[in-house]
Amino acid sequence: MGDHSSASYIHMVQHLIEKCLTFHMSKEGCMEALSKHAKIDPVITSTVWNELEKENKEFFESYSKSKNEEDRMSEAETSELIQKLISDSSKDSKE
Repeated sequence: MGDHSSASYIHMVQHLIEKCLTFHMSKEGCMEALSKHAKIDPVITSTVWNELEKENKEFFESYSKSKNEEDRMSEAETSELIQKLISDSSKDSKE
């Protein structure tokens, strides 16, 4: 992969992680969902997630606290939403 395509791939993974965050998913849940629905290696998701945490410490501290206090969606609901998001992202990148 060239530098441009690598950066583009990482940006896509970051975008998908951000979508997972909107659904209050844990890091592990996000890694599993992106692996299953977008065929993204969990190591890649974990690495990008860790970098986002470093860059946005306050956000992730707050996210962690609020995520623990809220009810989470069922696994089936989350999977369905992630699948739709990945499908929508694919369409966006082709336009």
